[in-house]
Amino acid sequence: MEQANRFGKSQEVEIVDYHPQYKQAFKDLNEEWITAYFKMEASDYKALDHPDEYILNKGGYILIALNHDEPVGACALIKMENETFELAKMAVLPKVKGKGIGLQLGNAAISKAREAGAKQLYLESNTILQPAINLYYKLGFTKITGIPSPYERCDIQMGLVL
Repeated sequence: MEQANRFGKSQEVEIVDYHPQYKQAFKDLNEEWITAYFKMEASDYKALDHPDEYILNKGGYILIALNHDEPVGACALIKMENETFELAKMAVLPKVKGKGIGLQLGNAAISKAREAGAKQLYLESNTILQPAINLYYKLGFTKITGIPSPYERCDIQMGLVL
């Protein structure tokens, strides 16, 4: 397999680190899926309108999936406490869903978290998003409980020990 960067390249998709030129794409990709199923909430606006302040400047990361230089997917790693990162704001453009881009983003995020010294990953989702839930199980996440969520739409929490 051709290696495009440390995350690899497959199916003409390259996973790259966030740069400011991807700010609008990061927001648009996430807003598209959120509004298709739910409503935008205060925590969404914080992360999507201010990714530097809310994610990057606090020790987190954003990864972008590019197909021929077009952003087609994104996900964030938000630094939490105790060597934990939240896998958040994961989105794939509808026209390329089902092509393994979510799996590539998830694996890249797991690698990035390990490189950053994380011992575990955490995520919040909703069970109506069955393809996403299936992806998280495929990545090795298991269902957990107990952490208060800022999102009304959250009905499942999952964790992965790295």
